[in-house]
Amino acid sequence: MAAVLRPVTIENPADMRSWSRAARSSGRSIALVATMGALHDGHLALIEHARSRADAVVVSIFVNPLQFGENHDFTNYPRPIDTDLAACERAEVAAVYAPTAAAMYPRGFETRVVPGRLASTMEGHSRPGHFEGVTTVVTKLLAAVGPDLAVFGEKDYQQLAIIRRMVSDLDLGVDIVAAPTVREPDGLALSSRNQRLTPAQRRAAVCIPRSIAEAREVAARPDATLDAILARVRHVIDDEPQASLDYVSVFDAGTLEAIDDLDDPMRVAGRCRIAIAARVGDVRLIDNADLYDR
Repeated sequence: MAAVLRPVTIENPADMRSWSRAARSSGRSIALVATMGALHDGHLALIEHARSRADAVVVSIFVNPLQFGENHDFTNYPRPIDTDLAACERAEVAAVYAPTAAAMYPRGFETRVVPGRLASTMEGHSRPGHFEGVTTVVTKLLAAVGPDLAVFGEKDYQQLAIIRRMVSDLDLGVDIVAAPTVREPDGLALSSRNQRLTPAQRRAAVCIPRSIAEAREVAARPDATLDAILARVRHVIDDEPQASLDYVSVFDAGTLEAIDDLDDPMRVAGRCRIAIAARVGDVRLIDNADLYDR
């Protein structure tokens, strides 16, 4: 059995660009999986997807302060770097790009990448400035890594749509690849924030995927209305004492605009989605799914 090579760890943009140039000059294609660390099976699924599409996978690990609106959330975000590096080694990652905050945002840094209307709804409305932090850091990661493609999960569906638009609008020449949401056996979408849930909160958090499942059941009825779908989500979340709803939205998968009426053309799998954000204790979780079966 061939030995698994330890991935090289890179801490600044210049060294990352140098590594990528060398990899590309040897004929290897590069895929990026951008993370904030605390790697779980969802991240590993993204890495595996990336490995199927490129010769070398680069995983970035950087807890980006620009996308956090609440200081305690940034402070409490898990950072198990040694565990993450071991996971990357087992996943046969070629390189880990783990820049410091000083390397990413040195003294005098002032340029931001401002997203358009796709960032005005859902997470953008609830977390002002969040997507500006996301688009800024992703642009910097793409510039440093120079990948042929980058893989992002559908769990952060709005983020995926915004990054695709940004890459297209700015002619960045990177293929943005979507990977399906990975879930626990009880349906909860995998997230690094799940680690912050107490055992009781973890049990309560299943109300989030359950609310989406029940909304899909309502949507499948011939007489379904938008009000009935949204009411079912609110009922499921309100019925869980430890959970509180931030928002629920039924939206067009392409434009991200909220849908006001379920007319027949919208009853198409892949075009109409539902998204939810809720807090369980002080941990904010998000989820989304196609409203209709594919």
